[in-house]
Amino acid sequence: MGTYLIFGLRLGLGLLLFTTYVQAQTFVFPEKGQSPEQQELDDFTCYKWAKQQTGYDPEHPDLAAAPPPPSGGGAMRGAMGGAALGAIGGAIAGNAGKGAAIGAAAGGGMGIIGQRRAERGYQEEVQQASAKNQQTRATFDRAHNVCMEAKGYKIG
Repeated sequence: MGTYLIFGLRLGLGLLLFTTYVQAQTFVFPEKGQSPEQQELDDFTCYKWAKQQTGYDPEHPDLAAAPPPPSGGGAMRGAMGGAALGAIGGAIAGNAGKGAAIGAAAGGGMGIIGQRRAERGYQEEVQQASAKNQQTRATFDRAHNVCMEAKGYKIG
């Protein structure tokens, strides 16, 4: 389950970033009769300038802000730990096998709860990283547009 959730979160983040990029697409009109070649050169110059001013590169958005996904196996680790503790407790009471079984069940349940909690925390951190990326992208776009307008283009 955890693997599918993590894949879904990564896919969702990628689609969100792509959608944001498509929605943020601007139109540029050369008001001073600039040639397509000049417009391409000006666009590249403004891209570099906006990148320098904001520290953001749309070609390489900062996804590092999102931590790695929580590793799976919470139930298994919990069950193993619970079985060990249950076996010790059962040995003291005279039935190590029954104690191990009870400990494994309890530990497995706690492992599942811990894994789900970690996945929810991961989802929140991915959403925060995505929001930060959108905000930084908007700042980059404003800087790029200011530069293009200064070079004689109408931005819309």
